[in-house]
Amino acid sequence: MSQRPNAFLFTSLIAVMVLSWSFNFVFAKAGLRQLDPLTLASFRVVLATLIISCVYLVARRRRDPANAPRRFSREDFWVFAKLGVVGVSMNQVLFTIGLNYTTVGHSSLIIGTGPITVLLLAWLQGLERLTVKKLLGMTFSFTGVAILAAEQGISLSRGTLRGDLITLAGSIAFAIYTVTAKPVAQKYDSLSMNTYNYIIGGTLILPLAVRQGIKLNWGAVGWQGWFAVVYMAAIASVVAYLIYYWALAHMSASRLAALSYLQPVLATLLSVAILGEKVTGHLLGGGSLILAGVYLTELGPRENGS
Repeated sequence: MSQRPNAFLFTSLIAVMVLSWSFNFVFAKAGLRQLDPLTLASFRVVLATLIISCVYLVARRRRDPANAPRRFSREDFWVFAKLGVVGVSMNQVLFTIGLNYTTVGHSSLIIGTGPITVLLLAWLQGLERLTVKKLLGMTFSFTGVAILAAEQGISLSRGTLRGDLITLAGSIAFAIYTVTAKPVAQKYDSLSMNTYNYIIGGTLILPLAVRQGIKLNWGAVGWQGWFAVVYMAAIASVVAYLIYYWALAHMSASRLAALSYLQPVLATLLSVAILGEKVTGHLLGGGSLILAGVYLTELGPRENGS
């Protein structure tokens, strides 16, 4: 692990990352008041692709040729194709559609179950073993999700259940991305890897963005809608992820992952203050079980001394 930079700078950037992802839920929800989910999601992906591609090109020009990033490999094409589909296209589109039908509190907590899904996928591939603590954590988390989903009744036509299920599908897509990325994560730096993923994902989404752009009544969209698109693309999709992968070089993944517990809490508080969402008993009870379950699951390996 490389030498940690100035403590104030490091802490400040981590705070920016956590706040960026927490505000993303709120700004996305506000943007959905003026843009339909497919338009908001597709515009976000295409704009993020353009931004990160420009950052990549500038970084390559300024980097010492001796430390140039590894070029795209043909044999890794299909891996990046999968990553672009599940990690960019499916994850971000499903996140936006799901948020349209549920609350920020529900969405942020369900996405917080990501480590549980990653563990299950890793176990199915023989990369992880299930311990009593991990199984208990999974039980807590999925019970919490069930409590959230049942808040307004078990019906896809009303309440938040439809949005919760779509959000869960998006979280599963990102978990598949996380497990699938392992073979190439050791070969490419984070900027190159994210750029390749976005180029593939953005290319797939581009026809949808063009279709939505043709249908869109541009004059009816206020600054809040465009601000949501720019924020979700530039800050949540590019800046926050670059900080995340940079931080991984200076601290352990487990410690960095622990900071994710702040995200649903902050997102919920922000949604109450800015959007006027209500804190319900289901949200508090289900949310507590989800966070406790993820915490137990992430602690699982330590009981074996690893």
